[in-house]
Amino acid sequence: MSAVLSSSAVQARRHIVFTATLAALAGLMFGLDVGVISGAQQFIQRDFAIDDRVIELIVSFMTVGAAIGAALAAWLSVHFGRRRSLIFSGGLFVLGSLACAAAWSPDSLIGARVVLGLAIGIAAFTAPLYLAEIAPEDKRGAMISTYQLMITIGIFLAFLSDTAFSYSESWRWMLGIIALPGALFLLGVLRLPESPRWLVLRGRHDDANAVLHKLRGDDATARREIAEIEEQLRTPQQGWHLFLQNRNFRRSVGLGIALQIVQQLTGINVVMYYAPRIFADMGYATSASMWFTAVVGLTNVLATFIAIGFVDRIGRKPILYAGFVVMAIGLGVVGLLMHLGMVTQAERLLAVGMLLVFVIGFAMSAGPLVWTLCSEIQPLKGRDFGIGVSTVTNWVGTYLVSVTFLTLLNRFGHANTFWLYAAFNLVFLLFTWALVPETKGVTLEHIEQKLMDGQPLRDIGR
Repeated sequence: MSAVLSSSAVQARRHIVFTATLAALAGLMFGLDVGVISGAQQFIQRDFAIDDRVIELIVSFMTVGAAIGAALAAWLSVHFGRRRSLIFSGGLFVLGSLACAAAWSPDSLIGARVVLGLAIGIAAFTAPLYLAEIAPEDKRGAMISTYQLMITIGIFLAFLSDTAFSYSESWRWMLGIIALPGALFLLGVLRLPESPRWLVLRGRHDDANAVLHKLRGDDATARREIAEIEEQLRTPQQGWHLFLQNRNFRRSVGLGIALQIVQQLTGINVVMYYAPRIFADMGYATSASMWFTAVVGLTNVLATFIAIGFVDRIGRKPILYAGFVVMAIGLGVVGLLMHLGMVTQAERLLAVGMLLVFVIGFAMSAGPLVWTLCSEIQPLKGRDFGIGVSTVTNWVGTYLVSVTFLTLLNRFGHANTFWLYAAFNLVFLLFTWALVPETKGVTLEHIEQKLMDGQPLRDIGR
């Protein structure tokens, strides 16, 4: 009997790893877009003869589409399910990528990037939600962190692709090549099971039990989780009405909004969207800037494993504290070097190194953990609405950061701009202490109960 149970557990583990990895590939699409536009923008600017302001619009308008897509995803995920939402996202991504490659003017490129943003916004909402709903509570943090890992891998792969195409200045190939992994993702998600929580929401209890049996490996665990979900669903999904009527739900939505604002104001998308420009301003030629950008992408990937390895061991808050300190130091030193002026090669290399330190700080902390926390703190009956609001906030924040960075550089200088973001990271230490709960090893049901009982936000994970 024990051998049968062992074999069943092994199969369940393999099944959930496959399912989680494939779902997390939605993050790859986001990363690919961030990476390709970072490397392509200098050649787009030269080809279309446009200024920094238009480049900011081309870069940032993807996030406008993403905000719309994230808002639409809340409705899609409720009415059509998590799996179908991911399928729709994959199709839009392929279409948007090809349209970007075929753009004939700055305006057409902006429009195509809005379509691409719709796809990414839907995926950014749906994938973390799906992962949170299929994950065992003791593995939830690491599994949701795989979404952020896939974003970093996508950025790195796109940086490498951009570097290869940069020698021929083929920005259309840079933007169009990502349609291929988008198509592979679209084919892969066709094999995903539906979220058991969504199936229960739709009254499909037998289907939910079958999915959970495959994911957990035994009937007892599956029945227990079904019973917990059913108990919560005695009050149905209320979304906007729950937000208006329930102060405690408004608190969790507010915390989700704040977490996403914090993530963007760390300055990470300043680096990811404009890395070649930053390295060029340090005094590096185009080829060196592109290769350093690829190193940024690789560092981002490797450092994300720190979060995956430790998020369910030492907890969310200690990692966030460490990350904000590292990010503040990294950006602070970069700002200092730009203020003093980098005359020697050693000084320029130190600036590159400290920018990589900043990337490590983000990838090990706020990058994956903000998505983890936003998926954990929302009660089930308002989870779609709560995560939808926080995801829209993420894209609005990304838009504001990406549409203002070159303007800040031109008006206030490099040093002051980097010091500004370093100061934000120091402030976020206080924010984490005052408001962020520790959710390590705690069930979603326990977090919801504490929230609805009116416990302080920082205590709902205890």
